[in-house]
Amino acid sequence: MKIKILMVCLGNICRSPLAEGILASKLDSEKFQVDSCGTSNYHIGEKPDRRSIETARKHGIDITNQRAAQFKVSDFDTYDFIYPMDQSNYNDIIKLARNNNDKEKVKLILNELTPNENLDVPDPYYGGEQGFEDVYNMLNNACDNIIKKL
Repeated sequence: MKIKILMVCLGNICRSPLAEGILASKLDSEKFQVDSCGTSNYHIGEKPDRRSIETARKHGIDITNQRAAQFKVSDFDTYDFIYPMDQSNYNDIIKLARNNNDKEKVKLILNELTPNENLDVPDPYYGGEQGFEDVYNMLNNACDNIIKKL
């Protein structure tokens, strides 16, 4: 049985597709399934932002086949670990939790780097290319720590 991990941001076009791509590229697909989604319905069915695609490609990761989806309550049943990118997304997911078991699956991704500091992965959407590179580096480091725990 595969361990299933879900990365979540707002629109599922910038941060969570990068996080999905990074973690999936480091794990055995026979043992792990990594997906991503957004808490909003703004971009359902769309490809990741071109800057996320370019940033991932620069690091040897192809995320062009990903399509944006929206978080749903049934994701608590599907996934073992749910990693929101920021406090706002965390709060939106926790509001949908049905019980403590659901809540225990949800952890801010940067808490894997700096436990209990509740830091946000900044949304690079309105910034320049460097913002995407900075986000990639944060997520890459967090994913390395996730792997150590798995």
